[in-house]
Amino acid sequence: MRKCSLNKMDAVFAEIAKAGDLYLPACGHDGKAVYTKWQEGVCWSDAVNTVRSPKDFFFPQMENLVEFKTAGKNIDIIDIRDEKADFVVFGVRPCDVKSFEVLDRVFLQEPVDSYYASRREHGTVVSVACTKPVETCFCTTFGIDAAGACGDVTVWKTETEVFWQANTEKGETLLAKLEALTEACDESAVEDQQEKTHAIMNKLPLKDLSTESFGGGKTNEFFNAPEWKELSEACLGCGTCTFVCPTCQCYDIKDFNTGNGVVRFRCWDSCMYSDFTKMAHGNPRLTQLERFRQRFMHKLVYYPENNDGLFSCVGCGRCLAKCPISMNIVKVMKKIGGKENE
Repeated sequence: MRKCSLNKMDAVFAEIAKAGDLYLPACGHDGKAVYTKWQEGVCWSDAVNTVRSPKDFFFPQMENLVEFKTAGKNIDIIDIRDEKADFVVFGVRPCDVKSFEVLDRVFLQEPVDSYYASRREHGTVVSVACTKPVETCFCTTFGIDAAGACGDVTVWKTETEVFWQANTEKGETLLAKLEALTEACDESAVEDQQEKTHAIMNKLPLKDLSTESFGGGKTNEFFNAPEWKELSEACLGCGTCTFVCPTCQCYDIKDFNTGNGVVRFRCWDSCMYSDFTKMAHGNPRLTQLERFRQRFMHKLVYYPENNDGLFSCVGCGRCLAKCPISMNIVKVMKKIGGKENE
């Protein structure tokens, strides 16, 4: 483990940025934290979470996939993929680091999504342990340690110092570049900080939220539950929850005629939209109840059934903070989860 003074962080960021782009949470115009490319003058925000998750760095909201050129009956297919440059994402919270595992199980399974895989290969994730979790946090429900080591490098921040621990080969490479700016240390200060964070987590209102009632094999038990009607009635189908969620992975693929050829691109989609999975014969989920149920059944039942019990939620709390009618996965778990979540 190594450490540096908090007032050296600009020098640290400058050193990291020499090897490639560095992105970190910084305050936007509205004062909320957003991932920003570091340059001199950009200040690291210690907000508990960014408005949008770091998912964008590996699975962007929109990306071009391939181009087509037509000449008569001939079609030329143009592969527009380019070699990605190395980059570092700094300030990723443990809940968001866990979300990468959820995404990896989707995009790195055969057939591997080469666009996602390339970004994962070239990206280095530096996590920052939480020190001031808030009432919307419930990562412990999904077995995540808000103060634990994760990512390629883990950073712990105190009032005056920053502590660094490499967890992977990528992490070792990164810390090797920072040797002149850091010094070896023991773990006592980190352990003290972890205890403080755990004490806060144990006082949060959602600390007892349980997944015990959910998981694989529960489709028949929950699919026709009468509670879905009441829960879904106020849902606007706006998709805000899916766009701030770090684990949602649905997308649509479309073609756009540029006037000089065709670009095929993909963009995020939401199971809350009325035209989601719409096909020639129509939409298989005609009501908001069905679409609402699909979202939460996927996170709490379908995904864990197919992924060794791993839930497709990391308790980041973004949907709790952003839903315009205050409907979220916590309310669903409490309503249909039985006595464990009363």
